[in-house]
Amino acid sequence: MSFKALKIFSEKPNDLKIVDLEISELTDGDVVIKSEFSSVNYKDALAVTGQGKILRQFPLIPGIDVSGEIVESSSAKFKVGDKVIVNGSGLGENRDGGFSEYVRVPADIVISLPSGLSTREAMTIGTAGFTAALCLKRMETNGQQPHQGPIIVTGASGGVGSIAVQILSKKGYEVVAVSSKDSSVEKLKKYGAKEVVKPENLNLGHRPLEKARWAGAIDNVGGELLSGIARHIDLWGNISCVGLADSPVLNTTVMPLILRGVSFLGASSANCPHSLRDEIWQDLGADWKPSYLNDIINSELSLDDITNYSEELLSRKKSGRALVKFQ
Repeated sequence: MSFKALKIFSEKPNDLKIVDLEISELTDGDVVIKSEFSSVNYKDALAVTGQGKILRQFPLIPGIDVSGEIVESSSAKFKVGDKVIVNGSGLGENRDGGFSEYVRVPADIVISLPSGLSTREAMTIGTAGFTAALCLKRMETNGQQPHQGPIIVTGASGGVGSIAVQILSKKGYEVVAVSSKDSSVEKLKKYGAKEVVKPENLNLGHRPLEKARWAGAIDNVGGELLSGIARHIDLWGNISCVGLADSPVLNTTVMPLILRGVSFLGASSANCPHSLRDEIWQDLGADWKPSYLNDIINSELSLDDITNYSEELLSRKKSGRALVKFQ
């Protein structure tokens, strides 16, 4: 049985094409999934354009998430006909990923589709939404509660940020959304943000500690914005760090940590333990399910569209979420 996939052959820019493959040509696994949906995440765009060293081997099919139906299984965990999700766990990085009509993976990285989600909704959430939920899960595990005060979300118009705003609001948190896009203001308020602020209007100051303004943060951009926000986090607040859209550099002092008990928390969706990954997906299919999933899809793509979309995403001509739909 022949099928189509987008395959990258080397680190060279544009060394990729849509190819015809057989199941036997995919990286090993005991479960074969007929893909229904995938999505284009920031990491995918870096891989497709060659702007980031995402792939660990070549040739390889990119795409760090996928949802669909099992059509072959030699595992006792899953049977033919089961609807499932795979995200992270090396998919599209060190094993063939989701930009393919069929995906073969080990059963121990597969998640059963929650009853509250369709395969389309699962990829509308995708790795971006999973990462937003992982950020909040880490914060709440470390004691974050709504009564402590507002949570500031940077990069709020992007895939992770827009879903973070929705989940936080649904969970009862007051949300301050940071976005440079005027076109996103009303949308973010609809999602539940009490306030939408441009980065340059935050007035973050330069002292090691500034007035406490937020109880915590979910940061997608890194750099000076993250450094500045850290100076304003209140007692025992948590900063969940997940992105570097501005810069990977963090210039700060230990003052927020030793005088206010602030915690910096990492959120690595690719390496999340399977038990926690399953727990978060079950949450996303229940009371953490974003209320405006259809609003955040700005594009529905075929395999042919992925390269151009990736370039536009990295040049910030696109934001939000893009689904890849398979026939």
